[in-house]
Amino acid sequence: MAHSVSQPGSTTVPQRMTYRDIADDLAERMTAGEYPSGAQLPSTAQLAALYSVSVATVVRAVGLLHDRGLVRGEAGVGVFVV
Repeated sequence: MAHSVSQPGSTTVPQRMTYRDIADDLAERMTAGEYPSGAQLPSTAQLAALYSVSVATVVRAVGLLHDRGLVRGEAGVGVFVV
């Protein structure tokens, strides 16, 4: 999902999603059933490519989901929906 912002006197310019935007989007996908309970999220690199952001931004987004109690991580395995 790409966000865009209209700049006065110019065409629409794509805007990078923040880690909060990404966390909210992933949470919405969980609620919608795209990532049901027990499902493994795509890898950090895959999510970074999907959202066109850095790996560090994805790590912060997943950390926020963890803080919200929506995901759990398994070292060396992946991140799973609670």
